[in-house]
Amino acid sequence: MSKALVLVGHGSARNPNTRKPICANVKAIKRLGLYDEVRCGLLKQDPHVSVALDRIDSEDVTVVPFFIADGYYTGQVIPELMKLSGALTEMPGRTIRYTRSVGSHPLFADLILRHAREAGWCSGDALVVLGHGTPKNPDSGVNVYLQAERIRRRCPHEEIHTQFIDEAPFVTDAWILCQANRIVIVPLFVADGWHVTETIPEDLGLADGRGTREGREMIMTSAVGTDPGLVEVILALAGDVEG
Repeated sequence: MSKALVLVGHGSARNPNTRKPICANVKAIKRLGLYDEVRCGLLKQDPHVSVALDRIDSEDVTVVPFFIADGYYTGQVIPELMKLSGALTEMPGRTIRYTRSVGSHPLFADLILRHAREAGWCSGDALVVLGHGTPKNPDSGVNVYLQAERIRRRCPHEEIHTQFIDEAPFVTDAWILCQANRIVIVPLFVADGWHVTETIPEDLGLADGRGTREGREMIMTSAVGTDPGLVEVILALAGDVEG
């Protein structure tokens, strides 16, 4: 039986570079030769999610949401557009498995820590796990809190914060909320889009990901979704549902 892996993401009409991480992961997984087909589908760019399965010939298909949160898009929009009935969908001549978002997997905490350490985070520095958040959907921040808590369990003596763009505690208060002299912010975003490259640095007074205030230093990394280690997370999610 032939097997396919489909990554589904948001994309952006405003910033076409948003698709780069998902495309990079598609190429990386193709090179491994684990699947007969590896493709992607996007909500705001082509190829669209609604036609992603039309481009697949394999009988056994695993769909992995390239999202940080398990929320509105992963729970309602994508299943509706792809005609999925849940975690397992049987269609004539085809079985489709649907995983949780990449941001939900325990291995994602490894990527956050690696991203932070590569930026210079070390013992005694504050680490901010940054999510988007929205007051419209309380579930949007669940994975952000979950990953931050996983990091706290690994680093019980370090200063670890969970902050957001659009809900409290706000990242704009990071200078006040963090106690350490050096603050490292890791954005839990799938790509270096508009927020990561423009709005957050502007709000925090950062230039090229760095800033200082009253003798203190702040560093913001690239989005975790750009980390090549995300391939491991995707394959782990796929493996969990494929058995």
